[in-house]
Amino acid sequence: MSQPQPVTESESDVPTPVTPASTYRLQLRPEFPFAAAEAAVPYLASLGVSHLHLSPVLEAVPGSPHGYDVTDHSRVRAELGGEPGLRALARAARAHGLGLVLDIVPNHMAVPTPLRLNQPLWEVLRDGPGSPYARWFDIDWEAGGGQVLLPVLAGPADSCELTPEGGVLRYGEQEFPLRAGTEGLALPELLAAQWYRPAWWREARTALNYRRFFTISELIGVRVEDPEVFTATHAKVLELLRDGVVQGLRIDHVDGLADPEEYLRRLRAAAGDGCWVVVEKILARHERLPPAWPVAGTTGYDALHRVDGVFTDPAGAAELADGYGRSTGLPRWPEAARACAREVLTGDLAAELRALERQSGPELGEAVRELLIAFPVYRPYPGEPELPPQALEQAAAVAGPGAVACVRELLLREPAFAARFAQTSAALRAKSLEDRAFYRYAPLLSATEVGGEPGQPPVSAAEFHAYCAAQAREWPAAGTVLSTHDTKRSADVRARIAALSQAPELMGRPDGPDPHLAWVARQTALGLGPVPDAVPRLSEALLKAVREAALRTSWTEPDEDYEAQVPGYVRAPLDLPVELAEAARANLLGMTLLHLAMPGVPEVYQGAETEYRALVDPDNRRPARFPHRELARLDTGAAPQGPAEEKLALTAALLRLRRDRPELFRGYAPVPARGPAAGHLVAFTRAPGLLVAATRLSHRLAASGGWRGTRLPLPPGAWTPVLPPQPDTDSRTQHSGSVEMADLLEGRPVGVWVRR
Repeated sequence: MSQPQPVTESESDVPTPVTPASTYRLQLRPEFPFAAAEAAVPYLASLGVSHLHLSPVLEAVPGSPHGYDVTDHSRVRAELGGEPGLRALARAARAHGLGLVLDIVPNHMAVPTPLRLNQPLWEVLRDGPGSPYARWFDIDWEAGGGQVLLPVLAGPADSCELTPEGGVLRYGEQEFPLRAGTEGLALPELLAAQWYRPAWWREARTALNYRRFFTISELIGVRVEDPEVFTATHAKVLELLRDGVVQGLRIDHVDGLADPEEYLRRLRAAAGDGCWVVVEKILARHERLPPAWPVAGTTGYDALHRVDGVFTDPAGAAELADGYGRSTGLPRWPEAARACAREVLTGDLAAELRALERQSGPELGEAVRELLIAFPVYRPYPGEPELPPQALEQAAAVAGPGAVACVRELLLREPAFAARFAQTSAALRAKSLEDRAFYRYAPLLSATEVGGEPGQPPVSAAEFHAYCAAQAREWPAAGTVLSTHDTKRSADVRARIAALSQAPELMGRPDGPDPHLAWVARQTALGLGPVPDAVPRLSEALLKAVREAALRTSWTEPDEDYEAQVPGYVRAPLDLPVELAEAARANLLGMTLLHLAMPGVPEVYQGAETEYRALVDPDNRRPARFPHRELARLDTGAAPQGPAEEKLALTAALLRLRRDRPELFRGYAPVPARGPAAGHLVAFTRAPGLLVAATRLSHRLAASGGWRGTRLPLPPGAWTPVLPPQPDTDSRTQHSGSVEMADLLEGRPVGVWVRR
């Protein structure tokens, strides 16, 4: 365990933390450590962000590209530069007026190789339930016959070479602790005497007896609901908060916890009211965050869904859904989602389902299963008085009303069963929707995004305004995002794909023996476009897509002959026709503007302030490119050259406004346009004097004849443009009264104005 670092005057003498004006996400890894982040600080400060959001910084599996596989909560990761490197980054950030937000992982730890790296787990496997660390981990000892199943073997145990030697059990390069006094036993007796059972990795699906992160057996669930475990696993993070090194926290996978609200209350009490806290929480379209949670809000996938949806054409999305169904013969979204939930629950999560059946009794097993499949949101929470009627009715139709009523009573009466049901429900939603159905149902790939609803992707302007107004009232400091380390496609890629909803005929009938893959390949290629290394990047993303979809191949049952055909669907990079490329530009600039101006704290993903076309991880976790020179050129007054610099100029303008004039970003009021093309505009004000307007469905707008005299009645006052002037125009002209949209936007798809 490391010793606390001395607190310097500059680290302890800090003002009370405030809500960030904006955050900028940096993906730390051995190739991009704290020193590299420190080198980027001057540029990021000039961009206008107020806080750097760092991916997990605690000790993790060696070489980890993400840091979510924590091995030691007491130390800052040495591969990133250790605690001295983090504190140096904090000092550099503070010198440029920036704060730090940390991504923390309370739900799980790594089951690493070598296993000794997770010392608490090593001691549990050596000493069993009597270990002081046994309370740390969510282990069902009874289900395993007194042993923890370790799914680490490449095949059946009797075909693997396990060797006791030097106080450990060796398997290849892996080592496992031996229970005291067992080393001299013959191998069968020695294995039977341990507190764990090495097993073929395939056994995890049905026999695993510890809670894991989704279906990843290399990540073991931590019982952070135990006060002692909370204290031990949060001591370093709380020290960094107390010392002023860190000003905010992002809580990873809060739905994995037994009682999220209780955890957040404990965290709030320990961190203090000044710490900005947001939770990674996926909300269904009509679901709201529990109002009693002591947080600023979610990380922002609910905002992403609304921003994406308002630039999706309803008629075109429906036409694409019809064409996809005819081409592939696959079911519509509701049926696809339910089928995936059933497959995942009875297959990949069979061990978790069996654990619930042991708690409820075998006679209620079917009702438990059907209620999980029918559950319409990620999970219920302790203390909720009622389950969704829709889920109860659907489950009762299969398992019978009496059995479902008994399960409902169990959920209300037995906290342990309720917690495990909720945790399993969250894992099921994530794996069956995000990691299967979103790959299996592909009429419009821009809609198959985290937090999205592929069966109903469009969002009307009225619905967008209603969402923003509610956020301004209820969660004004929640996070908002467009691209993250978990999005399946960056905003730039989604903007290009969403343009297809305005011209669905361009999809045609994609060629290939697998219509589903052909459909996915064409949209993915159009979304990525002709960029460097497009073909290998597309091939990697498509291989992941077909494995996740699990229609013809999968991660655990790969069909090598089928997978060998996948690269053939990537013949060459594809670009959008000129008219649709212009629609994609309008989409992206509109999405960027709404994201940065709407209620909440916007986050810019690394490199996404300029053109950033990325596919699913690991493609979206490649090293970032910071456009230092482009920003410096724009700051001289030069006009943006192309869409990438347009996006950069727009992003910098809004981030700087948020940083320098935070009073402009309060409240929310729609500003409706009047005229034949009024439906193609999303405009609103933030109090007391910021006005933004974004063109939506611009391809349809152009086809119908443009704005045709459509006007925007401006709120009282004189409104001055924020964006730099267009070439050969005088866009410093102030506007007031009712203005024609063609004059107000001056050829741009978006505009930003401040009131004098």
